Amino acid sequence: MIPRQLILLMLIPMSVSAQQVLFEAPQGLEEYRLTLGTQIHRTASVSLGDIDGDGDLDIITANGRHWPEENMVFLNLRGIFRIAYPFGDERSTSYACELADLDGDGDLDIAEGNDMAPSKIYLNDGKGKFSFHGYFGAISPTRNLKITDIDLDGDMDILVANRGSANLVCYNDGKGNFPRSEPLGESTSTIDIEVADLNRDQFPDVILANRDDQPNQILINNRKGGFESPVFFGGAVDSRSVAVADFDKDGFPDIAMGNLNAENLVYFGDDRLDFSRTVAFGKKGEMAFAVAVEDFNRDGSPDIICGNNGDPLTLYLNTGDGHFERQSVGREGYKTYDIVAGDINGDGLPDIILANSHELSFYIRNRYKSGKE
Repeated sequence: MIPRQLILLMLIPMSVSAQQVLFEAPQGLEEYRLTLGTQIHRTASVSLGDIDGDGDLDIITANGRHWPEENMVFLNLRGIFRIAYPFGDERSTSYACELADLDGDGDLDIAEGNDMAPSKIYLNDGKGKFSFHGYFGAISPTRNLKITDIDLDGDMDILVANRGSANLVCYNDGKGNFPRSEPLGESTSTIDIEVADLNRDQFPDVILANRDDQPNQILINNRKGGFESPVFFGGAVDSRSVAVADFDKDGFPDIAMGNLNAENLVYFGDDRLDFSRTVAFGKKGEMAFAVAVEDFNRDGSPDIICGNNGDPLTLYLNTGDGHFERQSVGREGYKTYDIVAGDINGDGLPDIILANSHELSFYIRNRYKSGKE
């Protein structure tokens, strides 16, 4: 007997528009290999990178959310995830996991962000096996992580999004240790963090997506290891996710916000940094849990993929000027907490990977062929 979750995957069809056929979802027994294993998890985060040094993209997942579960590594072998194993000896209440070279040895390590439990660093041996190295930040209601060199000292720091306490920036000592942490912004209900050089001064700035009637914030890097006073934008919209790209090709980064019970919005950047010009994507009432940006049809314009809570996965194709055409990808809806794009099967096209809670997580192959089937 086929499990219910796999039957649901078979029912996801390809889009039928001749101009917009982009993706092939799992459609039969042979396509079960596109899933990340066969176990149902409360998966909240997924991260891509070549962790074993063989040239393709592997996956790690953060599982559990408020309940302790094993976090997993999935090794890519010819476009299919044929090997999986947990990283770490303990089950954790994990909301986030991110890959980056934290100790400067050239391979990808893991930062694991946990809800009301210690957040951890795992170092890679260069072949995709990880060992616990230490902790970072403070025990807090962590919801997301962003890894970047925020102080431009040559190593990777960790930004921590917390819902219920202050956000943190954890500074790397260059060896994968994080002895110093400082508050990040004024929000205490952040769900997602993004980084971009918004004012084009070569220093990374920070965007906070906030919930619980707290407006979204922009933190401009003061070039001295800290940030200027927050710039508020968007009002109390209850945002869940954020991504950044230059959607209208004017040279300024724009901000795409996925919102709950409100239209999703792109806020267009300019030299004033007020982000007052907007365009909507999506429908009011959709619960946008995750957004990601990629040029899916290779036309030179960044598109938006949106994972929703209960509604089908939705693609917004950029018309070239920062406006979007909507395309549903499949019929089934999932509780998608995270979504990323990357070329899983090595064909040069970005595929989509979904981190689903209470359903199988899986990836969808991009089958775009220059607008033709």
